[in-house]
Amino acid sequence: QVRLVESGGGLVEAGGSLRLSCAASGSTFAIDATSWYRQAPGKQRELVGTVSSGGTAIYADSVKGRFTISRDNAKNTVYLQMHSLKPEDTAVYLCYAVGVRIRATWGQGTQVTVSS
Repeated sequence: QVRLVESGGGLVEAGGSLRLSCAASGSTFAIDATSWYRQAPGKQRELVGTVSSGGTAIYADSVKGRFTISRDNAKNTVYLQMHSLKPEDTAVYLCYAVGVRIRATWGQGTQVTVSS
């Protein structure tokens, strides 16, 4: 199976940038796609974007043009680069891995707080 560990969250001012990391271990070869989700207090978990094992990424409309998902296969790590952050981006950010040969797996999440 797979284990995911996020890092890179923190407090940033509006307009600032952060880069989150999602490091995978275990059966990483079996991951077909990795997604970033976020969950703000009192709100439903929201898909931020997804990157396939081949590197193709898609994004939610709310983050298009501001966020970029990339992957470093040698490091088994997926990144979420966030620019032009807004207070409404404040949430716990979680990564999620899926594959036909593995059980879908969530990381523990990392907090991002954007101050106005």
